[in-house]
Amino acid sequence: MAPSKIKNFFLRKKAEAKLKLGVAGPGRKLNSDAPPPPSSKASSSKQKDAYVPPKRNELSAEAKAAANAALARFEGKDKKEFNTSLAAIRAQVRKELEAEKKAKEGGGPTEQEGSAEDGTAQEARKDYAVQGVFFRCPMIGDEILPYKEWKGRIKEFLYEQLAADRGLTACLIIYNCNPKDKAEVCIETLSKCIENIINNPTEEKYKKIRMTNRMFCDKIKVCEGSLDFLHAAGFAEIELDGEPHLIWSEDNIDPECSLEVLLEALKAAEPIPVELDRNLQVLLPSQVKRSNLPPDFFRISPEEIKREQQLRTEALEQAQILKTKAMREKEELRTINRYKFSLIRVRFPNGVYLQGTFNVYEKFGQVCEFVQSCLMHESADFALVSPGGLKYDDPDDLDRSLYDLRLVPTVVFNFCYENESKSLTDFLKEELMLLIQSF
Repeated sequence: MAPSKIKNFFLRKKAEAKLKLGVAGPGRKLNSDAPPPPSSKASSSKQKDAYVPPKRNELSAEAKAAANAALARFEGKDKKEFNTSLAAIRAQVRKELEAEKKAKEGGGPTEQEGSAEDGTAQEARKDYAVQGVFFRCPMIGDEILPYKEWKGRIKEFLYEQLAADRGLTACLIIYNCNPKDKAEVCIETLSKCIENIINNPTEEKYKKIRMTNRMFCDKIKVCEGSLDFLHAAGFAEIELDGEPHLIWSEDNIDPECSLEVLLEALKAAEPIPVELDRNLQVLLPSQVKRSNLPPDFFRISPEEIKREQQLRTEALEQAQILKTKAMREKEELRTINRYKFSLIRVRFPNGVYLQGTFNVYEKFGQVCEFVQSCLMHESADFALVSPGGLKYDDPDDLDRSLYDLRLVPTVVFNFCYENESKSLTDFLKEELMLLIQSF
């Protein structure tokens, strides 16, 4: 039932808090027989034994979710005839690679240059490398939606739960439906009100709040969910001396609740988590020509982006002077700071590309885990090589963020098997290969 989701949310947070404090029961020794957590990357020989791959014929949870999401996005599209057999896909890849090679040898325009001349495509904004940034929210549902849509769904979901679980739901509404700074001030003020009643049960002054009081208006009333919380905590609206007041009575506290429980819930409330969806795509060479990113990838508005581009163009006239290393680094940081997400592409020797979306602060090891979960041979050693030939095989790189490694906003890695796996000729799982579509 939906109301139980609210209670489960707080039960889970309580369990996590106990775990952090070390009171969740006996732990497991490091040298026990239990399997260690999965490795961040298969190309590190030291960590290879630590990785426990999923069953051979099954997709990992992340890859399965991404595959299902990709299939869902294609449902209902007006699809042209497209042979999705593996043989046809491989033939199409070979054909495109040969055409690309001939274009380069002949000095003719590449598909990327040709697309720049196609004004109608740019007008329709079909040149985006990806259509947006999408998220999942397991607590609410299974849909894959943009962040703004999830915020609306979360708000709608919470208000639906008010009648059944007013106190606990109000705590989540305060935290999820208001700006963070206002929510924090509201929670601090409400906590003080409840603590005063708990610690001074005979003091009447703590049981009455004048609703026209400036502090109440500026710190509590401005936040959604605050009045619902106070009502659940035992406050009722009454007019005294011609002014509206909130008067507390123990008899008004919601059933199956207490001030202590509500206070604990208020302090434990957190944003309902939304998880970044990888938006997994498997692409043909012709589909990788699109490199423009949608506005969702940026920290700033499209208007600010255009303004920055204009300023950069004007600055090119002054860029003839030699720049110091510090100047170049400062300019590079200013560029990557504009982005919240990074689009990672991995080119396999057979010409197929794997594409996924990552937060710029995610670790490089998470990119490796994503690639590994999509491989037909998940336990194989592999490496990711940058276009400049830099091989990311240093174990220290696994714990560094994409931002720190400057893998923002887009990067194309070349994939290669390593060590005993060099003789392998199969790459992506067949289930993922069948995701290739004609766009």
